[in-house]
Amino acid sequence: MRGRRIHRLLAIAVAALALSAMAPFDSLTTDHSLRAAASAVEGQQPPGPPMRIYIRSGLKTHAVGQHDYPQYLADWSKVLTERGAVVDGSLHFPTAAEIATTDVIVMYKGDAGAMTAEEKATLEAYLKRGGGLVSFHDTLCGPDPDYYSTIVGGAKKHGQVNYTLEADIPYTVVDTAHPIMQGMSNFTIKDEAFFLMTWAKSPAINVLATATMAATPSAKGHEGEVVPQIWTYERSLEGGPAYRAFVWMQGHNYANFADPRIQPMLLRGIAWASKRPVDALITVKPSRGRGGV
Repeated sequence: MRGRRIHRLLAIAVAALALSAMAPFDSLTTDHSLRAAASAVEGQQPPGPPMRIYIRSGLKTHAVGQHDYPQYLADWSKVLTERGAVVDGSLHFPTAAEIATTDVIVMYKGDAGAMTAEEKATLEAYLKRGGGLVSFHDTLCGPDPDYYSTIVGGAKKHGQVNYTLEADIPYTVVDTAHPIMQGMSNFTIKDEAFFLMTWAKSPAINVLATATMAATPSAKGHEGEVVPQIWTYERSLEGGPAYRAFVWMQGHNYANFADPRIQPMLLRGIAWASKRPVDALITVKPSRGRGGV
């Protein structure tokens, strides 16, 4: 054991000397080089700034256990903070100041596609700089799906019967190579799916998983249709850096956010949309303060 530690320390020292040779020799450079070399030897990346997340929530609209937007804001502020993120959020559309340093906006709010001209301008300015978006369930709904589909890749028309209600959602994972879907195989949850979607055409979405529409009264005539339910979307606005959007169409039943087959995927999707390593939010970090670091 002692011999392995000595070899590791020697490797750190050699790496530090190599790094310091490429920059002026001073105490700051040497200290940074030692930390970087130590991280490299341990197989880790040097620590970066925390992920900044804004949760856009809304007032509760459905029965107990369904569309729990305020509960999501409370619960996932804690889930994400425990994993090292800096989290802000509200029940209103964010102001430009509130998302000035945000890496990714996570949206779980009914009919979020309904925006004023000022809100559209705020969102588009955020996207032009490459800010990320995550959309859950009927966040996709609004009065102008032609417009909103160009923001998140797909949208559904408000007031149209385009949903299954309580039904089995049998996922077929179609992009097993995508990092968001790592380790995932086909499975079924009880939730709600949408059809009669308006899809972005240029660019098009990247489908991660589909589901076959169940034979429910509201889906009459559409049962058996195969519709994307999980996808990513990347687009550049007016020559700016490309932004990323991740969409999970479910979330009608709030308990599914804690499903062990679902939650890791959502955490990877949030990290991916923020352009961080997809596993950046998977691990709970040591707490600060009492007994912490």
